[in-house]
Amino acid sequence: MNILVCGGAGYIGSHTVKELKENGHNPIVYDNFEAGHKEAIINTKFVFGNLSDCELLKETLIKEKIDAVIHFAGYLAVGESVKIPEKYYNNNVTNTLNLLTCMKECNINKIVFSSSAAVYGAPKRIPINEEDQLDPINPYGETKLIVEKMLKYFEDAYGFHFVALRYFNASGADPSGNIGEDHYPETHLIPIVINSIIHGKEFKIFGTDYETKDGTCVRDYIHVTDLAQAHVLAINHLITGGQSDIFNVGSGNGFSNKEIINVSEEIIGKKAIVNYTERRAGDPPTLLADSTKIKKILKWNPKYSEIKTIISTAYNWHKSHPNGYKRI
Repeated sequence: MNILVCGGAGYIGSHTVKELKENGHNPIVYDNFEAGHKEAIINTKFVFGNLSDCELLKETLIKEKIDAVIHFAGYLAVGESVKIPEKYYNNNVTNTLNLLTCMKECNINKIVFSSSAAVYGAPKRIPINEEDQLDPINPYGETKLIVEKMLKYFEDAYGFHFVALRYFNASGADPSGNIGEDHYPETHLIPIVINSIIHGKEFKIFGTDYETKDGTCVRDYIHVTDLAQAHVLAINHLITGGQSDIFNVGSGNGFSNKEIINVSEEIIGKKAIVNYTERRAGDPPTLLADSTKIKKILKWNPKYSEIKTIISTAYNWHKSHPNGYKRI
């Protein structure tokens, strides 16, 4: 099937493109390289474009005979969303509406959406399942929830079929070492820790007084290859007539910030230089997934999400790319 991957040159997008190809699909990447990297697209057709460009979007959807869309092209930094909310509403909501409208006009009605565990806010119970209360505590999470609602309304009005995947903490790198995680600026803990240790630089940990086992935030880390495979299963589900649905995608195992630092130090063999500072706005103490539903319905079976595998594959990529991808 021809799959348009919006944001396919980004971290999760590039890993999903690789998995799509290995599973017999034909991905076409649509990206403006604002957060993605040309080097991450290996032997894959791509279109340089913005989701705000409806004319180019429709031209691409028709020309490439697209069967379904995977949408990764959203901003993702919680802290930035609190400081600059309009940036997140404009891109994550308005541009997604543009995409859905173009799909409707081109008679394409299947989409897998990159959502987030941030839609739950500060959950009242752990682990979180898909039926729990949705109460985002930052603009990033709010924009993801708005899009989930938009998808349901497009289903009701126009017969769209969608899968929304609520990610927990995507992490690690492809076991081949050819593609990995490189955001600028980087906001994710594992690459921050690894790069800081490699370069001997100090980094910050926000908050040591949370009600967790060691006072630092606890997160559920899912290997990016396992996450990419979830997207392939979601696409296959829609193409074979599966119903619209929403799934958590996480490992079900929680690790604190301090534990991530300790495992990274063990794998790399060097000590980290850590500056423990005040809490950051918009960070819930603990996020931990109940992924029973996706395992049951889509038969998802994560293979790489043990924490030492996650950090080892991430370190392998960063060690061979100490300055990340080339900037264009």
